[in-house]
Amino acid sequence: MQITQRNVELRVDDSLMRVYVASPKPVGKYPGILFYSDIYQLGGAMIRLVNYLAGFGYVVAAPEIFHRLEPIGLVIEPDDLGRMRGNDHARRTAIAEYDADCRAMIDFLKADTSVDANKIGTLGFCIGGHLSFRAAFAQEIKASVCCYPTGIPSGKLGKGIADTIHRVSEVNGEMLLVLGTLDPHIPENDRHTLITALEDAKIPHSVHLYEAEHTFMRDDGYRYDAAASTSAWAEIISFLNRIFAP
Repeated sequence: MQITQRNVELRVDDSLMRVYVASPKPVGKYPGILFYSDIYQLGGAMIRLVNYLAGFGYVVAAPEIFHRLEPIGLVIEPDDLGRMRGNDHARRTAIAEYDADCRAMIDFLKADTSVDANKIGTLGFCIGGHLSFRAAFAQEIKASVCCYPTGIPSGKLGKGIADTIHRVSEVNGEMLLVLGTLDPHIPENDRHTLITALEDAKIPHSVHLYEAEHTFMRDDGYRYDAAASTSAWAEIISFLNRIFAP
């Protein structure tokens, strides 16, 4: 399916948040997906993922998660300096600010004329996976995809300690986890804690494990794994299509 692309501006807490939106080209109503990037914001690798998902019939909206700290349109380079910069921004952003951005994004999707307001989900990578998990606390979210989400058991997300792991029972809809068994940022004990919490809370979920490293779905890095990424995307598309089937 062909897509269209645009940038919109949302104001959250007196900060201008740029949102990149990719939508199916044919006129119609589609499910909406709140897409969270990793700490490098909306560089080429993330934009390609947004566009890819939109081509399967989704309105995909990706905010700049550090809009309070960076100029509009700033892409953080995925190198050593960029990693330090992104991690510092993550630490300086309050949990409540992330949550406010989430609410603004859900309201934006619900108001978009090309989105079916009853079919909204979320997908994120790395820190974005954690943010996608938290987004599932909103009643509008029917499906959540969390790809190698960092910091959930430890509460590491932003300024202060995130209460995400203690609120698992608040998750709405179904959840899909994509995890790498070679990922040092989400070691086996953290994977076990996360999965057990979902099981104990009786949240409908599925888990897909790959013998891959962190950020293995980023096609511009040395840890990229094309085979694992292709397999993960097949599971993600199948999951979303099942939940949001007409």
